[in-house]
Amino acid sequence: MSEIEAPLIKTDGSSPLSRLISVMADKGCDRILIKSLADNDNSKNQVYLGSGFESINYFPNLAITPDKNGLFKAYPDFSWVDMDGNEYLAPETKFILYPQYPEIRFSGFLKGCKNAPSKLMAARMAGRILFFGIRFDGKIYGYVVSPADHLASETATYTNLPQLGVFNEIHIVNRTVGADPKSLLLAKLERIHRAGWINSKRFNKHKEILPCLSSNCGGYTLETELGIIPNGFSEPDFHGWEVKQHSVKKFEKYETGVLTLMTPEPTGGYYRDNGVEDFIRKYGYPDKNGRKDRLNFGGVHVANKPQNTTGLTLTLTGYDYSKEKIVSENGSVALIRNGNEIAAAWYFSDLLAHWNRKHNQAVYIPSLKRNEPTLQYHYSNLIRICEGTDFLKLLKAFANGKVYYDPGIKLENASDAMKKKTKRRSQFRVKSKDIASLYKKVTSFNVTSKEVIDGSD
Repeated sequence: MSEIEAPLIKTDGSSPLSRLISVMADKGCDRILIKSLADNDNSKNQVYLGSGFESINYFPNLAITPDKNGLFKAYPDFSWVDMDGNEYLAPETKFILYPQYPEIRFSGFLKGCKNAPSKLMAARMAGRILFFGIRFDGKIYGYVVSPADHLASETATYTNLPQLGVFNEIHIVNRTVGADPKSLLLAKLERIHRAGWINSKRFNKHKEILPCLSSNCGGYTLETELGIIPNGFSEPDFHGWEVKQHSVKKFEKYETGVLTLMTPEPTGGYYRDNGVEDFIRKYGYPDKNGRKDRLNFGGVHVANKPQNTTGLTLTLTGYDYSKEKIVSENGSVALIRNGNEIAAAWYFSDLLAHWNRKHNQAVYIPSLKRNEPTLQYHYSNLIRICEGTDFLKLLKAFANGKVYYDPGIKLENASDAMKKKTKRRSQFRVKSKDIASLYKKVTSFNVTSKEVIDGSD
C-alpha cells in the first residue's frame, strides 16, 4: 500500500484558504475539519454531523453528560472567528447525541454570540462550507462561507483531502499544511523497527529521558521513541492517532495475545461511593498464591456470566441487546450481585467520552522483550492500522463477550492500618484476534515493505 499524502496548501496568505489556515494556526489549531452544509443544516434544524457516534471522536476533551430527554450532550469551548483573527464566543454551543437514531447534531452556535454568522447559519442554503479549527486542548473555532465565496470554490479544488465521516480534514503540523500524520507515523514506526533492540526508557514531564523499570515499559519506550511527552490531556498520542504496543512471542503472531483497551475508574456503585479499600474488603478474596495479609480483586468478567471468584456479573444496563441501541441515558456497564446490588459501574456518558476521544484512529504494534544485557524492546514491522470506531461498537463487543473486564486490584498489608496499601487497576481488555470487532476498517501493514498483509472493512 502506498500512503496517499494530503495535498500541500500554501500558507503565505496568497489565497482565501491560505489566509484561513493561517488564522487557525495562529489560534493554535493543529487541524481543520471541513463540512459542506445541506440546506437544512442551519440553526433551526441543527447541523447534522453523521450517523452513529463516530463524529464526536474528532472533537477533543469533551465532557459528555446525560440529558433528561434520553439524549447525551457535550458543551464545547466554541468561538466563531473572522479573517482578522477576532474571536466571538458562542456560549450556548452544544453537540447533541441522539441514541434513538443514532446520530449527532451541532446546535446552539448562534445564541448569545456577538457577531455570529447568523445570516449564513440561519439560512436554508446548500453549498455553504463550515470550517472547524481544532486545538489540542479542546478549543474549537468556527468559520462559514456562502457557496459563492472564493474560499468555497477554492476548497472544492482539493478533491483528495483525507475524509473523516462527513468531514474533510486539513492538518497543520508546525505550520506545514497538508502533512499526513498517518504517513508520518508509519515512517517513524519503520525507523523504530529498523533500530532493533532499544533500551527501556521513558520521558518525564520535562522531556528528560529516564530509565524505565516498570511492567508497562514497552509502551513508555515506544512513546519516547515517537517523542510523545506525558501531559494532562487524555487525547490520542500522535497527531490524532492512538499508539498501543502489545507483547507477542513472535512478530509473525501479531494477532495473538490480549490487549488492554482502557483503564477507567468506576463512576458509580459501591466502589465509587465507598472507595477502593472498602470495595476490596467486601468483594475481594485472599491472595490465591498464599501471600499473607493481601486481598485481591481480579478475574475475567464477561457480560451476563457470573464470575466464579467474585460472584459478580458484568451487565449492560440501559442497552437493548436485540436492537443494539442505548435505551437509557443513565445506562452503564456494571458489576452486579444478586440482580440489583451494584458493586461498580461505568456510566455510558463517561465511557463514551473516554472511548471515542482515544480510539477512533489507533495503531497496534507488537513487541518483543528481553532482560539481558538490560531491559530492552524490539518493535515489529507488522502492525495493524485501525480506523473508525463508535461507542455502539464497543457496547456490542461487550454484549458479545469480546470485550471484558479483567481487573488487577489489590490491598496489601490489609490488617496494618499504618502499612496498608491499595492498587487500582480497572482494565477493559480484548483478545488481539477480536480487535476488528471494534473498528470499521482494520489493515495489517508491513512498515518496511509498505505492503498490505490483510485488510477488512
